[in-house]
Amino acid sequence: MTPSSTPPPHLAALLRHFADLRDGTHGHPPAVSAHTREDKELLFLRTVPLLDPYARQALAEINTHLLLDAGLTSATGVRRTLERGLDALWELSWPAQRDTGLSPVRLRAFYGAGFHHPHLQGGTVGQWPLNVFTPEQAAAELPTLRAIATADLHNLVYQSGHRIIPALRGER
Repeated sequence: MTPSSTPPPHLAALLRHFADLRDGTHGHPPAVSAHTREDKELLFLRTVPLLDPYARQALAEINTHLLLDAGLTSATGVRRTLERGLDALWELSWPAQRDTGLSPVRLRAFYGAGFHHPHLQGGTVGQWPLNVFTPEQAAAELPTLRAIATADLHNLVYQSGHRIIPALRGER
């Protein structure tokens, strides 16, 4: 592979992230380039709707195949958090998870007050850069969203046991 070849989407997103850090911006010129907090928040407000169908898809796949459609997906849309940042939350909950008092499987896009630009995270797993500005870039995040949701579900099973997964109990 030559240095001039096109990187896979997940590495292209990481390169956008690193370029933002290098340049002190969010976005990439000439189409998008935000320097102020206000402009970066406007970009985040446009990013969340682009990401929404892919976050829902990642959770729906878990619901269909592991929870046997026992789950309920909810989404908050963009909201301002107490720490004066922005976030959007997608959650998948189901009876066995709620009965054990565990948190739902969670996908979160957030732009924290002290952050240079937005990130993604799960309820129990770390942070990934969120540098999405086009529908194609949002679609390319589906594998990352799947990985976050899957890791989150794994951690919930680790906290309480496999019995919270209906597919393992043969339920329908």
